[in-house]
Amino acid sequence: MSESLAIERFLSLARETQAPVLDVRTPAEYAHAHLPNAHNLPLFTNEERVIVGTAYKQQGRETAIKLGLDIVGVKMRSLVETAERINADVAPSQNRTFFVHCWRGGMRSGSVAWLLDLVGYTIFTLRGGYKAYRRLALETLEKPRQILILGGKTGSGKTAVLAALQKQGQQILDLEALAHHKGSAFGSIGEKPQPSQEEFENRIGTALWGMDTSRTVWIEDESRMVGRCMIPTTLWEQMRTAPTFVVEVPLQERLEYLVQSYGAFHHEELRQSILRIEKRLGGTVTKSALAALEEGNLAECAALTLRYYDSAYIKGLSRRNPQTLSVFHTSTTQPQHAAEQLVLAALLR
Repeated sequence: MSESLAIERFLSLARETQAPVLDVRTPAEYAHAHLPNAHNLPLFTNEERVIVGTAYKQQGRETAIKLGLDIVGVKMRSLVETAERINADVAPSQNRTFFVHCWRGGMRSGSVAWLLDLVGYTIFTLRGGYKAYRRLALETLEKPRQILILGGKTGSGKTAVLAALQKQGQQILDLEALAHHKGSAFGSIGEKPQPSQEEFENRIGTALWGMDTSRTVWIEDESRMVGRCMIPTTLWEQMRTAPTFVVEVPLQERLEYLVQSYGAFHHEELRQSILRIEKRLGGTVTKSALAALEEGNLAECAALTLRYYDSAYIKGLSRRNPQTLSVFHTSTTQPQHAAEQLVLAALLR
């Protein structure tokens, strides 16, 4: 069975069934940006798509279709077997359903849908393809939200507090997780490669699309750039004016938290991160921080770099409306307690 679905139904049903989403565009199209958690099952390679596209422009639709059949015919079995491996790896037991899309919901997704239907799978295709999804993602990003900002200096354990908020049933948007970056010069350490800007927007849009707009959503305080990913303008503007709840954690605890978080990483990665902010730290502080790192005194190294980060964060807070700020004293060892305080404060605000 094969059925074409509008984007909202496509996303809802895919989430409900946990069946794999197959993006049958080329590897290059997929690498640029795709639906979160989609798997690439390219009908054509990058080069083959160019060949077919050129034939379409120069010789017409019929010639291009026949050329496409020549290319795909010899790999029909491998396409089915690759799809079967994806299904075995990610789908719930006994699930024989795929969600398939291409660029515009045209011949590529239709061809793969026909092939997988032929071997007994239930197939849902995306009407309008990736273009329909991208349009929905951008429209979602434009919608106003009831945002609450979780603030705090570097090393305050905000990510753990955000996770605790989610466990309490709060809606959260973890921008650092979506960007694969912790937001500082050290933010790429231990992370996967960052997504493209379009892919970052897609991830945010998909996350927000699944949320209840009548309820608040907690977002960690961030700079406009999370690594090389830029927070979309509409969301950023809402974040800058939203109520901000700042967690205050003692310096010694923050140092211990940072040593625990980064101490296991190779010192060369830490060294390169320090050098990236050398101009901001100043030559003397940079030299002292590198010396402390070389000696294995990670707490002293962290304390020296925090001089810059704390100063920058205080400066950033000063640009916010003081009436939107609330401060809470807490501990990195008690994120659940901090989350409870924040939920109560938000209700009473």
